[in-house]
Amino acid sequence: MFLIRRLHKWFGLVLGLQFLLWSISGAAMALIDHRKVAGDQSIVHVAPSPAPAALLPLDRIVQAVGQPISRLELRPLHDAWVYAATTPSGIQLVDPVDGRRIVIDDARAKDLAIASFNGSAPVTSVSLVEKPTLETRDFALPAWRVEFADKERTTLILNAVTGEVAGAKTNTWRLWDFFWMIHIMDYTDRQSFNHPLIIIIATGCLWLALSGFIMLFSAFRRQDFAYIHDGIEWLQRRR
Repeated sequence: MFLIRRLHKWFGLVLGLQFLLWSISGAAMALIDHRKVAGDQSIVHVAPSPAPAALLPLDRIVQAVGQPISRLELRPLHDAWVYAATTPSGIQLVDPVDGRRIVIDDARAKDLAIASFNGSAPVTSVSLVEKPTLETRDFALPAWRVEFADKERTTLILNAVTGEVAGAKTNTWRLWDFFWMIHIMDYTDRQSFNHPLIIIIATGCLWLALSGFIMLFSAFRRQDFAYIHDGIEWLQRRR
C-alpha cells in the first residue's frame, strides 16, 4: 500500500498538470466564437453572372482539352463561366466560348481572392502551397494561399486547379488551433487524438483513478460504519 500511495502522489502531480491544461484549453475553445473560427464571415459569396448563350460544341471542347473526358461541368468562376473537364490527369478548365485553357496562376489567384474577400485590406502575399501546413492540412493541394493585411491576418485558401475558394484562416482560428493542439496533445500535425502520447496519459489517468479507489476503500475501518449500523438498528426498533 505504501508503494501505491507513493506512486499515486507523483502520478497525481504529473497528470494533474495535464488535467489543468485540458481544462484551460477546453474552456478556451468553448469561449472562442465558433463563427469566427470557421472564417465564413471573411468570404463573400458572389452570385454568378448569367451563363453564356453561345457555347462551343463538345467536340471543340474535347479537342481543346486533348485528353479523354470522363465528366464535363459548366461552372461559375467569379464573374465568368468555365468548363471543368475531368481527365485521367486531373481537372482542366476551359473557356466555354473560345476554348482557351484557363490556368490558375498567382495573378488570377490574387484577383479571385480579392473578389471573394469580405474586406478592403490589401494583399500582403500570394504563395503556392504544395505540401500540407498547419493552415492547409484540411484542404486539397496544391493550393494558393492569399494573405490580407487586416487585423485578423485573413488568409484565403484557393484550389490551385479550379480556383475555388476552399476556406479562410484568421488569427481567431490560429488561436483556437493552438488550444486544440494542447487539448489533443498532438504537437506536430494537430490532427490525431489517438496517438501514443495521449494513450499513455489516458492509461495513467485510469491507473490514478483505480489506485485512488483502492486507497479510499483501504482507508475505511469497521468503526467508520458504526453510525450506519446504529441507524439501521434504530429503524428496525421503530417498526
